[in-house]
Amino acid sequence: MGSKKNDGKQLAQNKKASHDYFIEDTYEAGIVLMGTEIKALRMGKANIGDAFATIRNGEMFIHNMHISPFEQGNRHNPTDPTRARKLLLHKQQIHKLLGQSKQEGYSIVPLKIYVRNGYAKLLIGLGKGKKQYDKRETAAKRDAQRDIQRVLREKQKVAR
Repeated sequence: MGSKKNDGKQLAQNKKASHDYFIEDTYEAGIVLMGTEIKALRMGKANIGDAFATIRNGEMFIHNMHISPFEQGNRHNPTDPTRARKLLLHKQQIHKLLGQSKQEGYSIVPLKIYVRNGYAKLLIGLGKGKKQYDKRETAAKRDAQRDIQRVLREKQKVAR
């Protein structure tokens, strides 16, 4: 049996997460979708840039994750593209995340959406907020690494 064409394909990514947070731990969660949302996801019509996760009554939800309505959708199309969607995690994982996120400066941040074995998955991370000087330090390291790579490439060109 062949795999689906976008199995394992990354559908959406939160690029600001690594800029704003130190990601300390990651978890893979299933997403409860309605109607034609999975078709819209597979077409890449999702945005998790402003999304955040909360825990209520022992269940985890993601808020502000935008999934545009599927154009060829029918009456089962959800009307609110940013509605709260339930995340599927083990109870122990939810309790662990709840305890860790209660600490000062920690948040549950969505990192990326992808498809695995035909099911939409969301990679969430436990992130500690970066201060402004941490962001500058990260940028300086990235620039230094880029300069090192440039010098190495130039040396390889000269050697040939």
